[in-house]
Amino acid sequence: MKQPLHWTNGFSLPLIAFLLLIAPFALDFHLHYPDEMYYTDAALQMMQNGDYLTTYLGNGELRFKKPILTYWAVLAGFETVGVSALASRLLFLLAGAALIPLVYLIARMAGGDNRLPQWSAWIAATHPVLVFSSTRSIPDILLAFFVTLAALGVTGLLRFGEDAPKRYLWLFYLSLGLAFEVKGLPAAALGLIALAYLWLNPWRALSLPKLLHPPALLSGIAVGLFWFVAMYLRFGPVYLDSFYEDQLGMRLGGRIWLIARHFSLALLLMIVLFVPWFLPALKGIRTTAAATFQENKAFFGFLAVWVLSIIAMTGMVSTFYERYLLPVTPLAAVGLAALLLKQPEKNLHRGLKAAAWVFLGINWLLLLVALLPLIGLESPWYLYLQWLAGSLLSLFLAFQLKLPAYRVQVLGTAILLVFFNLTLVSYPLSIPHQGVQLRAHLEQAAIPENSPIAFLGHPHYASKIRIGLGTAYPMKTFARLAEVPEQYRFLICDAPTLEQLPKESFTSQLASLNWDPKYWQAMVDAILSGDTAEAKRKWGKKYYWVERIAP
Repeated sequence: MKQPLHWTNGFSLPLIAFLLLIAPFALDFHLHYPDEMYYTDAALQMMQNGDYLTTYLGNGELRFKKPILTYWAVLAGFETVGVSALASRLLFLLAGAALIPLVYLIARMAGGDNRLPQWSAWIAATHPVLVFSSTRSIPDILLAFFVTLAALGVTGLLRFGEDAPKRYLWLFYLSLGLAFEVKGLPAAALGLIALAYLWLNPWRALSLPKLLHPPALLSGIAVGLFWFVAMYLRFGPVYLDSFYEDQLGMRLGGRIWLIARHFSLALLLMIVLFVPWFLPALKGIRTTAAATFQENKAFFGFLAVWVLSIIAMTGMVSTFYERYLLPVTPLAAVGLAALLLKQPEKNLHRGLKAAAWVFLGINWLLLLVALLPLIGLESPWYLYLQWLAGSLLSLFLAFQLKLPAYRVQVLGTAILLVFFNLTLVSYPLSIPHQGVQLRAHLEQAAIPENSPIAFLGHPHYASKIRIGLGTAYPMKTFARLAEVPEQYRFLICDAPTLEQLPKESFTSQLASLNWDPKYWQAMVDAILSGDTAEAKRKWGKKYYWVERIAP
């Protein structure tokens, strides 16, 4: 079936595929990243106490390690669609999706092969770190979004030089200001490197009077520093200690061997994480890289400088995370697409076809594995529809592979479909999550709203429960029972913590039960034997509703 060119060659198809196939991961806590709790806990407390500038942990302590914008992104989701897992991640998912048209625009402005924008969009949309970051309420995808906006401004300035419209300067400075309000110094470092490149590059340099446009520059600085000024006026310079420790003190590695190891790992992952697109690009890399650079020296020089800069900065951290590479990953997708398009057409399409078959095979394996929990654990009806949709789409993609013109689209969709089908496996293990189950228990037990609740246990799970309870039930995290004031009549805790509580002082009820992935073999045995209820109660993760016994 022949598709309209504006559909297959634009950014609409990868954008829609990204939103539809990745969204299930964001809809609920299939995977809950520990750092999400810092932002969701603080956003809920903002709603409860009306202080929208100060950030608190779930135990009531102040937290100044990150600027305010990530907290506000979570808060905006809560205020817009209500407190839920989806609401906490909504703007992060949209920011990840928005990177796709941004990458398309950058590639189109860079020029060259007319297929470059479309290929760049697909490569960015299927990057695993970008996908996972878009389904978590942590700063990295917001930082990547604003940094890529700034890169669009740089691309415009490089294209038009001294005649560049001022909108590109405004875009550059305001985007960097917002990026600084997301994660601080990484945005400032990339901004200064970009500014130096625009001034000093030998191909399309801009004069300082052109670059240092006072209205745009001062506006960007004001946007980037307003929260820091507000916190200084309220708390004095002491709040900067926590920010400095997070940005520099605990981040920078001091050992040469550690820096060398992290630098090598960052360089390797910058390439390998573009799986499987990077494999065809490796053939004749020197020749294709030189030819690509010659097409637009100013732009691809900037791309190389930014990518190497983030690799160098990542190499210097004391603890390495692959998501630290994300700020320049969308821009790197453009470079990779340009290298791919320099490959011989026949070899390139053969490689794309082989990769598509591999990912279709992975999808079919996931669909097969998903049948076990789908049928054995009596899953809800809509999961059967999702399984059917995943199966039909994978078959459709297999038939489309015979058309060379659609192999980029088929491969990109097949990669995104893996994440869609993964939720069929993760759903029975984690949904409904602990917060949803506990909220249902409280409503069934007619616990009065605004009753103070103490949580004893791991703060990672406390945040999931806090989201489930919403603003109706204020919950505070405590490390030990001795820290819990007597006025807290109600407690929530996991099974190991319950065993440590004095039985003569508390009553308890099981309020939340999920399968524990550690005991997957017991789950499979239970499905095959038909006794899943008892096995889940024995091997599952349990949380209890605990009440003090009145003296």
